Amino acid sequence: MLLTDPDRLFPTEPDARALARDIYLSIADMPILSPHGHCDPRWFAENARFPNPAELFVIPDHYVFRMLVSQGVSLDALGIPRVDGTTSETDPRDIWRRFAAHYHLFRGTPSALWLEHSFAHVFGMDAPLTAENADDCYDHIDTRLAEEAFRPRALFDRFGIEVLATTEGALDDLAWHRKIRASGWPGRVITTYRPDAVIDPEFEGFTSNLDRLGEMTGEDTTTWLGYLNAHRVRRAHFREFGATATDHGHPTARTENLTQTDAEALFLKARAGTCTPNEAEAFRGQMLTEMARMSLDDGMVMQIHPGSWRNHAASVFAGYGRDKGFDIPTRTDYVAALKPLLDVVGMDPRATIIVFTLDETTYGRELAPLAGAYPALRLGPPWWFFDSPDGIRRFREVTTETCGFYNTVGFNDDTRAFCSIPARHDVSRRADCAYLAGLVRSGRLRQEDAFELARDLTYGLAKSAYRL
Repeated sequence: MLLTDPDRLFPTEPDARALARDIYLSIADMPILSPHGHCDPRWFAENARFPNPAELFVIPDHYVFRMLVSQGVSLDALGIPRVDGTTSETDPRDIWRRFAAHYHLFRGTPSALWLEHSFAHVFGMDAPLTAENADDCYDHIDTRLAEEAFRPRALFDRFGIEVLATTEGALDDLAWHRKIRASGWPGRVITTYRPDAVIDPEFEGFTSNLDRLGEMTGEDTTTWLGYLNAHRVRRAHFREFGATATDHGHPTARTENLTQTDAEALFLKARAGTCTPNEAEAFRGQMLTEMARMSLDDGMVMQIHPGSWRNHAASVFAGYGRDKGFDIPTRTDYVAALKPLLDVVGMDPRATIIVFTLDETTYGRELAPLAGAYPALRLGPPWWFFDSPDGIRRFREVTTETCGFYNTVGFNDDTRAFCSIPARHDVSRRADCAYLAGLVRSGRLRQEDAFELARDLTYGLAKSAYRL
């Protein structure tokens, strides 16, 4: 049978399990806020059927295909497009069969929980996927996808999504968001401003990206002040399409607070392509501080996602591009790295800076103490490799005693796989309810407070932090 035990992820001790169940049932059907993710807005603009099971569950989900690649299945065999737009494997049924033949690789992983929640609760399947039943499962899902009830907008409503934020680069024309708005559909799909391509001097095509930024905004991006004004123009445009947040995927958390003269000199080197690696890192750090200053003016929440060695496999990056499962966690410093930024906005309650980490060792030593002191700082939920039942538990155990619950921001799913959204939120809700039940049973939390906290962790904190 599928992994659908109604008490999954709850404590094994009977009294604590019963309390966790009661807390969970009080919030299980609350609306989903998805304030950070990577779903394609085109789905909701066109509302076309999802093409097939492989393109729904395998091709967009790096959690899925990176596991198969780790066992020797090639990206080509999984239908992952190359950078030139070509695809070696074009038969979705063959892709699905390979996925099914390797489905055992996901045993014990959060991906198994997400996939089987989707199989059971979205598509009504009642047996695990295997090589033997792969075609039957494919046909079952494909038949459902042909129904109106399985179009993107219908699933959006069925999942109980109140807000879904996508993430677009600074140079995106937001055409799909414009089409969503023009359609009159009431579903709330908003964008997020991701300026990495015009902030990172080491990003491919950086100088031409700045030229394009100038063309789009009418600002002179050959000058420091014109460049900053161009960001202000783009941020304002993104806000017209619902954006309440920016997102920054930098290699480290380094920030800077340079004088205008020094910042301008560094910008000119970045634009000319003559930065050293250290200068490129300094420029990225300066731009985090500049983005924080802009947030004081326009009210946008700032998300910093540092500490990933992105595109670690050079051959995969060269052949297939970004976001292909080879972004690997690195050690990350926050106390020294964030100080220049926090010296500028850290004590200003108008600012909200949400910091994520892939370095769990920093939670107790650095991040929780920082968020427990600076009014502007909040902790993002466990991210990426730690978006899991045990990752969520570890996060709560290490951070709660230092910064409490209310210096965190609830949960966001950070997904490209649409059907995993309710599954991921369900895992988070269950894990939090299990933790709250443990606090109550050990005498550290009043029972009535646990029920209120569950509502805040599920809905209230994200709504407040992301200004939704």
